[in-house]
Amino acid sequence: MSEPVDRAPPGKRKSPAEKAREDRLKAALKANMARRKAQARARTAGEAGGGEEPGGPDGQDNG
Repeated sequence: MSEPVDRAPPGKRKSPAEKAREDRLKAALKANMARRKAQARARTAGEAGGGEEPGGPDGQDNG
């Protein structure tokens, strides 16, 4: 296997811009994972609830 191209060698100091980018990406990943977990929990709870109301999620007939 080939090594990733964008990896810095161990012990190399990162510039402030690189550190800030890494922090932003880390925060975005954490938020995304939390959102996906919440969606999965809601989906599981919805399946256990017996289904949706007729007409859509708000209970109104849209047709």
